[in-house]
Amino acid sequence: MRSDPAHFAAARLRLLRDGARPGPPRRAALAALTDRWLAALWEAAVRDTGARGAALVAVGGHGRGELSPHSDLDLLLLHDGTTGPGGLSRLADRLWYPVWDLGIALDHSVRTPAEARRTAAGDLKVRLGLLDARHVAGEVALTAALRAAALADWRACAPARLPVLREMCREREERHGELSHLLEPDLKEARGGLRDTTVLRAVAASWIADAPRRGLDEARTALLDVRDALHLATGRAGDRLVLQEQDRVARTLGLPDADALLRKVYGAARTVAYASDVTWREVGGVLRARRASSRRGLPGRTRPAGARTAADRTVADRTAAARRSPLAEGVVEHDGEAVLARTARPGLDPVLPLRAAAAAARAGLPLSPHAVRRLATGAAPLPVPWPAEAREQLLALLGAGRNAVAVWEALEAEGLVTRMLPEWERVRCLPQRNAVHRWTVDRHLVETAVHAAGLTRRVGRPDLLLAAALLHDIGKGLPGDHSTAGEAVARGVAARMGFPPPDTDVLALLVRHHLLLVDTATRRDLDDPATVAAVAGAVGSVEVLELLHALTEADALATGPAAWSTWRASLVADLAGRTAAALAGKPVPAPAAPAPPAEAERLAAEAVRTGGPVLTVRTHRPPAGHGAAQGAAQGAAHGAGEGAGPVGAELLLAVPDRPGLLGTAAGVLALHRLTVRAADLRTADPAGRGPVLLLAWRVEAEYGSLPDAARLRKDLERALDGSLDVARRLAEREAARPRRRGAAPPPPVATVVPDVSRTATVVEVRAHDAPGLLHRIGHALERAGASVRSARVSTLGADAVDAFYVVGEDGAPLSEAHAARVAAAVQKALA
Repeated sequence: MRSDPAHFAAARLRLLRDGARPGPPRRAALAALTDRWLAALWEAAVRDTGARGAALVAVGGHGRGELSPHSDLDLLLLHDGTTGPGGLSRLADRLWYPVWDLGIALDHSVRTPAEARRTAAGDLKVRLGLLDARHVAGEVALTAALRAAALADWRACAPARLPVLREMCREREERHGELSHLLEPDLKEARGGLRDTTVLRAVAASWIADAPRRGLDEARTALLDVRDALHLATGRAGDRLVLQEQDRVARTLGLPDADALLRKVYGAARTVAYASDVTWREVGGVLRARRASSRRGLPGRTRPAGARTAADRTVADRTAAARRSPLAEGVVEHDGEAVLARTARPGLDPVLPLRAAAAAARAGLPLSPHAVRRLATGAAPLPVPWPAEAREQLLALLGAGRNAVAVWEALEAEGLVTRMLPEWERVRCLPQRNAVHRWTVDRHLVETAVHAAGLTRRVGRPDLLLAAALLHDIGKGLPGDHSTAGEAVARGVAARMGFPPPDTDVLALLVRHHLLLVDTATRRDLDDPATVAAVAGAVGSVEVLELLHALTEADALATGPAAWSTWRASLVADLAGRTAAALAGKPVPAPAAPAPPAEAERLAAEAVRTGGPVLTVRTHRPPAGHGAAQGAAQGAAHGAGEGAGPVGAELLLAVPDRPGLLGTAAGVLALHRLTVRAADLRTADPAGRGPVLLLAWRVEAEYGSLPDAARLRKDLERALDGSLDVARRLAEREAARPRRRGAAPPPPVATVVPDVSRTATVVEVRAHDAPGLLHRIGHALERAGASVRSARVSTLGADAVDAFYVVGEDGAPLSEAHAARVAAAVQKALA
């Protein structure tokens, strides 16, 4: 090729217009064309200057062969010192000035190999640039030697420099934001952008860790294609995709509109960001392991190979066991990640993906990418409708709060979310062209669930709140009003998830009216009776109103700082208070308690006859995909058995009534690692021979199989006669439990519910479900002087919502002051 700049410029213009297919072929062709021109410049310059012992090296994007239409050139004039300073200066001038004359930005340097290595030692960006060094012209051996030395230097210093590089990435993210959620993103510098792909290449070159490869090359190609189109549309170099250029860039790429363009960018950025997270987590693990190994290898503390003692082997075995501790059925913690148990069978356990995700989020652990890949390729599809366990595990995942986000992103990275919720694909990466909105539609839905998890104490049905949070904007991307469209979509999703028809109706209503409170509060006269009447008519009940109020706040908090203020909060609270007052005028009778079944009557009579506890256990382990409840207690760390679904049972217990019985029985169940998913407590008096407490429990084994019924009865007898200290045993277990990094749940709340029963005081407790929770509540009630006459215990997702009908020593409802003390005592005990 001729060295004439005009000839190169004409050839370059032809190439960009119609000389090569867009994408990687055109970038490679542009790099090759530029190389040929620079080589021609080099030959002419060497002839004229007589320079020897030098080479022209491309670094950066040019070195990688990724030239966009208006990319700058990053060139290194490498020399061995044979040519003097004057000759090098003339050689450089003959190279640099033709580039500048064409208006091409140029980053250039002139160095010996030793100087290049010294500069790289003090400048991490220079060091990374040398990893992409590619020979263009001159002495090939000179370039090859520098490449080899630069790579060796990088591998030698990587353990010390990678943490610095990680911090640089964090600082860059703080400056430029997250590419997958910005309306005017920087394709290069934002998190998930092209700069991160270059960093991942450098990490891989260090041999310390490698990025997940699935989709990463395609994501990088997509971002480069968009940058190429941006250069062509604007006629200049740049990486920021500003709003006024997006339609032109979309047309250049053959996309229908700017939204399609942003979805393409966002999808690629999420792949890069997820790969970055996984890679940096692996880097951290490797470096920690190396430091630990180095400490163990200090002089005077090593033994010859093969000289391990029995004590050494015992310690090693215990260490290995500690590194693989159970989280849920089929899920264990290993090396700081939630992974699948060795005996997990994804093909036989359709709920396993959700159970693994919920367990990871509750424990504050990342979900292993290998586990996610295995679940994506091998898990059986969920049946329709979903089994109850699947629904509860999804709610437990959402109820984990902030920890749910990273786990959800891991599921999305492998397509598991859209497999479970096909409607999700419509909102995935969907931009929201409103400055108030901080996130894309799908991320906004997850963020709303995160905020809703902190508001579950305010509602009677936290499961419906979390589900509504996840679905409230599911109608976006459809024609018409998204609330109206979303109502129909949410109804179908809720039915497929297995919500019963009344709950499905509530969810559909919440989605339809999720903007009702904030819109009415900020746009209507609250003093007008018609305003409150309209809202009351739409929501229909106080229960739906409290759900809608919490959903409104979570939605606004997830939107962005501008969407929720003290003023807006006060207006919405005022409207909700007025509406609740209007709805309270419609009395809702409390449901009558059902009569005890015949089996309960028989057990009650047997308990009176023997004077001790009598129980029956009906075991059920549903077939794969038809579990009945959530798999494992929150935060439990012990147990065995890693199979295809949790083991559950219906347990009916009859015990002659005595103080503190509920707490004692619940404590015994907790000692046997049984999770109480639901309970019903009532009293009976068979043949008038004294009151008997009847407790119907729905329980699950945290891990493995259920305990023997005879052993349960024996331990209950010991607990009742005082020979088994349940509280002490539970405290010892709690002290030995490994501490997880899970997000702190909202604090428990105990309240007195007025006007529900004429014969008892109702104390309602809402708390994060945990082993021994019911045991603590029962004993707190007893110590506060309240006798439990009946109770309704239920677990909704990650939350327990329990109602206790209590009376005083005289068998009458508690006084207002006494009831307040009881509620305060329970709340204090749980805190």
